[in-house]
Amino acid sequence: MHESLDTQIESRSLIKQFFDSLHLPTGDPFAVAGLIIYAAFVAVALSADVIATHDPTEILYTPAYELAADRSPGQEGYILGTTSLGRDIFSQLVYGSRSALLIGLTAAVMVALIGTLVGLLAGYFGGLIDTILMRLADVAFGIPFLPFVIVLAAFLEPSIWNVVLAMALVLWRDTGRVIRAQVLTLRTRAYVEAARVSGSSDLKIVFTHIAPNVLPLSFLYGTIAIGWAILTEASISFLGFGDPETISWGYMLQDAYASQALSQRAYYWFVPPGLCIILVVVAGFFISRGYEEILFPKLKD
Repeated sequence: MHESLDTQIESRSLIKQFFDSLHLPTGDPFAVAGLIIYAAFVAVALSADVIATHDPTEILYTPAYELAADRSPGQEGYILGTTSLGRDIFSQLVYGSRSALLIGLTAAVMVALIGTLVGLLAGYFGGLIDTILMRLADVAFGIPFLPFVIVLAAFLEPSIWNVVLAMALVLWRDTGRVIRAQVLTLRTRAYVEAARVSGSSDLKIVFTHIAPNVLPLSFLYGTIAIGWAILTEASISFLGFGDPETISWGYMLQDAYASQALSQRAYYWFVPPGLCIILVVVAGFFISRGYEEILFPKLKD
């Protein structure tokens, strides 16, 4: 009984230490606004089955068995109207938040994880390991990102995971470079030398003493990656290289463009997904701005 209680207390302590190490920028009003926007979209994505009024892929008909196409907002009970194929725009918008956050959060984790590992290993061990990893980063910097995603989509089956794969292969470069530079300064600190003298292994020093100090940088680049991933998915979907079976905000924009929604002044079709993309990207910028002030307090001056 006592062992179980001690284990629970230790687990809670580790969780608290993890969140404390993230240094969430709750003191910056813009960062708080960004966190609130993210929380709102996460809530919508998790409760999409409850919020959505229809299946986003269902072709709707009137009671007279006519196609319910091009309905204006509020007409016949459709909150944001319907598409030219008779699909509910509001339901597509709600379910699109799932695709956006799935892509954004997964890509952010991959970029932050790979970049952090590369930066830690290159910065701490140096030598041949540093040379190899940094030359790989140079290659990644030379790859144009959007064309690379399009090429992946052309060779692989169209999928939202193409964006995640492309970001994992290419966009870790920025995170890796910055964290490497930070580790180069941290590895000479007194507490690292003390851990080394006391007999701690290199891996223990890297992941126990150095890694917690670079987590805010990792989280900073992770929030930036969320916006990049959502913008990229919207771009390739708009260009016709997205997954046609997955409802996303980019898919909605491509569908609206193909149906000439702008010339028909069907603003209710393409403005909402565009605004959602803008909000998510701006939220990421707000959070990264808050982290910049934590990491570099002299910016306030």
